[in-house]
Amino acid sequence: MITRAEGAYLGAVRAFQNPMLDLLHKRYAPLVVSVLSVVFTVERPTVAVADAHTEVGAALDQLRAAGYEDNLPVGSARDLCRQWADAGWLLRQVVDDDVEVYRLSAHAVGALEVSGRAGGARARVSQSRVRTLLDAVERLAQDADPDVLVRMARIDAEIVRLKVELDRIQRTGTVDEVDDEVLLEEAENVLHLVRELPADFARVAESIKAMQRDVVLALRQDERPTGEVLREYLQRGEQVMDATPEGRAFAGALRLIGDPQRLDELSDQLDVVLRHRFTSRMTPTQRAELAELGRRIEHGLDQVFTAQREASYVITAQVRNHDPLRDRQVDDLLRDVMGGLQAWMPSARRGQAVDPLRRLPVAEVDHLRQTAGELRPPQPPEPLADWDDDAGPDVSSDEARAWGGPQYGALGAHLAGFADEEGWVDLAAAFEAGPESLRRPVDLLGLLEIADRHGMTETGDVAFVEAVRPDGTRRRFAFGGVTTRTKDDDD
Repeated sequence: MITRAEGAYLGAVRAFQNPMLDLLHKRYAPLVVSVLSVVFTVERPTVAVADAHTEVGAALDQLRAAGYEDNLPVGSARDLCRQWADAGWLLRQVVDDDVEVYRLSAHAVGALEVSGRAGGARARVSQSRVRTLLDAVERLAQDADPDVLVRMARIDAEIVRLKVELDRIQRTGTVDEVDDEVLLEEAENVLHLVRELPADFARVAESIKAMQRDVVLALRQDERPTGEVLREYLQRGEQVMDATPEGRAFAGALRLIGDPQRLDELSDQLDVVLRHRFTSRMTPTQRAELAELGRRIEHGLDQVFTAQREASYVITAQVRNHDPLRDRQVDDLLRDVMGGLQAWMPSARRGQAVDPLRRLPVAEVDHLRQTAGELRPPQPPEPLADWDDDAGPDVSSDEARAWGGPQYGALGAHLAGFADEEGWVDLAAAFEAGPESLRRPVDLLGLLEIADRHGMTETGDVAFVEAVRPDGTRRRFAFGGVTTRTKDDDD
């Protein structure tokens, strides 16, 4: 059984495995925090790799010139940036124009915010902070309580309170002024909440990128049918914001802060606050942070949306260009390369030269054909069998006629004999009344052709007839009933 002390210790060990706390308790943490805060700003979230190396090198030279040589690590700016990327503080990625850039990870952003709060004004248990806590608890209780009567009572009480306040303002024409000290406490509380936003946005963006890597990896493994993989991951690519807990939380927050009208209202409200006299008691840094609140939110939203677009693009491109055989060959090649490096590294010395591969290896083939292939087949094909046209059974002309096409002459005479005094005849009735020699399926088609030439009229009913083949088999047909005339009006 784990004791309370052991459980607390194990929890602390897990917490300090987080790259953010790892950054803060390192020996050179002040250098890392200061350099990253100078190179990366709100207006400059990404920096080209070459520019970052140059700026970090310049910062190191300035610190050495100021006498901080003993507090600086050994190595070039390139080595330091590579170490920070391996530790999870910097993210290296390629942007649209094929330029490789650095970006702060969520852990680095969180570390910068923690160090900024620790180095700034001390957090105070103020009226504003307590009111924020009580308001949050009240909203939580209201959302969790399903009692309709309780909710109605709370709304009525709020309406009464607001009406009393409105009546007082209408009666006196004045608004109670709030003490500058209270306003200053509320502004500090707002800044405290704002400093949490960059790390939150960065965590959402990184969770989307992690989901993107998982999707591409699962797609390349090709463990399921291609059609199933394509359908699932195309859908996940379209709904990438719903695939992670951080993404779902951000989507909920977006409904509150993503409205352009609400952001405009926030900007107007900040203008009102910054014009108040209490802001003169704030430091220039605090006033700048308060003025940049709206831009921080917009930048965070854009950061998440950019990650979402990149994830959708990468997943879609992988799905379109997915070649399981080629991906498997690339994986095998990379695995061989890593195996070779692992075998070579233990015996290699620092600075040891590596012989370059000057030509590709020659394939080892046991035997090659030494003679040209014979284009002619080894033996001619079998001769065609003789065909005797007279070898088949004798068929009389009457039998051939019986299985032939419509008998137009006999059909026309039959229609003329079956017509009434005005020459009208019902096609189905005429067909049923004819002899079996004129009731073949092809004769029904012949009657329809004759009726079409003389002009036929549809009756609107469905006619059913029974045809008889020459071998005696019968077939029932249905067609739209028609009538036709066997003679013209001039006749």
